[in-house]
Amino acid sequence: MLTVPAFNDNYVWLIHDGTHAVAVDPGEAAPVQAALTENRLSLLAIVLTHRHDDHTGGVSALLEDKPVPVYGPRDEKVAIPSVTNLVSEGDKILVPEMNLQLEVLDVPGHTIGHVVYVEHNNHWLFSGDTLFAGGCGRLFEGTPKEMAESLAKLAALPDDTLVYCGHEYTISNLQFAIEVEPHNQVLAERMKEATALRKKGLPTVPSTIALEKETNPFLRYAEPAIMARLIANGRLDKKADPVDSFAAVREWKNNF
Repeated sequence: MLTVPAFNDNYVWLIHDGTHAVAVDPGEAAPVQAALTENRLSLLAIVLTHRHDDHTGGVSALLEDKPVPVYGPRDEKVAIPSVTNLVSEGDKILVPEMNLQLEVLDVPGHTIGHVVYVEHNNHWLFSGDTLFAGGCGRLFEGTPKEMAESLAKLAALPDDTLVYCGHEYTISNLQFAIEVEPHNQVLAERMKEATALRKKGLPTVPSTIALEKETNPFLRYAEPAIMARLIANGRLDKKADPVDSFAAVREWKNNF
């Protein structure tokens, strides 16, 4: 796996076998082209999690270099122009040259048609802007219930699943998480480790599903301590259900 930084805080992921590569969410072409050249990799396919430009903007230029299949979500409100293969939950992307198979899961919330890709042999999750290290994407189109259900689907993956998300938002996400759950010692330790990595200019991702379940407030919103803190802060009614708690956490983060 190659980590390719793009823009200020995006990541493009290059799945490769030393010869061939598949690009995940190439929002910017130049850094991907440079990584392919430097590592002598031949691009075989592009996969997209959702339609936002910072995840799709580099596709056209990459296709000018080499026409390859482009896989993208079937159910987005606005079609992604360069997509050649529409996918949704239950579909599998096969790249035989790399012995690679990606399973598609539907995860509406950030956008209505957002998908993620799971590689089961190595336990990789390409989560786009649905699940971040320590956070989740804004609800631009989906409802809190939809996003909570999407995140629950990802939390059900094996604990050792590596979470390759689309942005380096970890420090700001963890700052918020600590505000929500100040007595979580695993979270405090994670913040120390993430801060040390960023000081060295290193990425904080991939994370793991296990670590997210221990520290991410958007997977922990139904924890009694978090609900109690929301109630104490006047952000949640005492009779509220877990989806209300998720919505309250997301609204808090929106204004944090």
